[in-house]
Amino acid sequence: MSTKSLIAVMGSLIALALISSSAYVVNQYERAVVLQFGALIKADVSPGLHFKIPFTDRVRKFDGRLQTADMIPASFYTIENKRLVVDSYIKWRIKDVGTYYRTTGGDMRLAEDRLGQRVADGLRNQFGRRTLHDVVSGQRDELMAELKASMNETTNSLLGIEVVDIRVKRIDFPPEVSQSVFARMAADREKEAREYRAQGKEQAEVIRADADRKKVVLEANAYRDAERIRGEGDAKAAAIYAAAYTKDPEFYSFLRSLNAYKKSFAGKEDLMVVDPKSDFFRYLKDPQGKK
Repeated sequence: MSTKSLIAVMGSLIALALISSSAYVVNQYERAVVLQFGALIKADVSPGLHFKIPFTDRVRKFDGRLQTADMIPASFYTIENKRLVVDSYIKWRIKDVGTYYRTTGGDMRLAEDRLGQRVADGLRNQFGRRTLHDVVSGQRDELMAELKASMNETTNSLLGIEVVDIRVKRIDFPPEVSQSVFARMAADREKEAREYRAQGKEQAEVIRADADRKKVVLEANAYRDAERIRGEGDAKAAAIYAAAYTKDPEFYSFLRSLNAYKKSFAGKEDLMVVDPKSDFFRYLKDPQGKK
């Protein structure tokens, strides 16, 4: 290879190295700043392909997506002077990358530590103005909304960070008072359970008494209707019998005598003392029944 060709190749390699060292890409989810000899010269570089001065300029990139920081559980006192152990987390992201770099040096751990200190102070103030019931359930959402608004007033300008959300994962009593609190809660629940049982028994007695009353009424009404129907049936039967027997009174008398004979002579060992000339044997002497 000739000297000119070697120089051309070397020149191409040097040019390629300069171009590769001067070009850089910022992705959509990244935030970037440009430093020159350690000094910030360009903040919040937009996503895309950019160029810098080789060897003098340096690019720092940071994750611009939503971040989650778990806070160390801390103790806070309510307005009732009750100590609570609160475990919380923060959702945050970079808002002003220049301020973020100047205050934290781009160190995410340092940024979360400073943010955590401010959140802890905010929680302490919010808990100190509320009762135990308010911070547990009553005004919990309102507490978080107020804390987020107050945090953004300072973190945006001082840290270049936007607090998106603050949430409490759990609230516990200190270990030394947990047992007594749980015992009192168990006693309260047992008392409430006894009240519910007593109310249930009272309602059961009322329902049972009402059912018994309805049962008596239904039976009385049914007996009344049955007697009425039976009476109507007996009246109709008597009317039918009367209508039938009035057509032939002699036959009716004969039929009654047969029934009387059947009932009287049902037992083989029965003994009857009757005058043979009595009217009882009239149809035995004469089927016509003539006297």
